[in-house]
Amino acid sequence: MENNNLTLNDLQSEVDQWIKTIGVRYFSELTNLAILVEEVGELSRLMARKYGDQSFKQGESADQIPNEIGDILFVLTCLANQMGISLEDVAQSTIQKNTKRDLNRHKNNPKL
Repeated sequence: MENNNLTLNDLQSEVDQWIKTIGVRYFSELTNLAILVEEVGELSRLMARKYGDQSFKQGESADQIPNEIGDILFVLTCLANQMGISLEDVAQSTIQKNTKRDLNRHKNNPKL
């Protein structure tokens, strides 16, 4: 899809089509959860090197961070597809939940 305005619904459809044509089939939900955790770990490693006290190993760079975020989004989309969850719906409901819960919380936080 060449559209630069990819909605979450579009993303879910594209990932589903990719899985069915190139990926052959979805991995099990548990396998995808393990892959998601692995991808988050890879992002964490790079973030620790860029923003923390560790230095980059040879072959690593902060330029890889967007790729790791993309990998996380891809696997998370696979899991949502497998469980019949709309990412658009959960994104909207999460924003509403956080807004209701935190409407004044952060404004009244002297640490911020």
